[in-house]
Amino acid sequence: MSVLLEFAMFPTSDNCREGSSVSKQVAKIIDAIDKSGVTYKLTPMGTIVETDTMREALDVIELAYEQVKECERVYSSLKFDIRHNSEERLKNKIKSVEKNIGREVRK
Repeated sequence: MSVLLEFAMFPTSDNCREGSSVSKQVAKIIDAIDKSGVTYKLTPMGTIVETDTMREALDVIELAYEQVKECERVYSSLKFDIRHNSEERLKNKIKSVEKNIGREVRK
């Protein structure tokens, strides 16, 4: 099974922001995910992780929240794409599109 999880998580409270920037808090989240060994991709609008189970995906969310739990208010949005009998979709979905285009897409 492959669970793709795209999520964004960041503080909205003044006690965890510098002006309008939340990059320091997001960096804490990304560092924790990176150290966890989970396959992930950082994008300008969120982070995509791939796990073998839903439980592992939910554990990533809990890990992310632990990094910003001192913040008074935290916003998060989550999207899941769950597929049985499949793996490495974080890479293979892109390859499939590139195959249909006939070239690599800009990264």
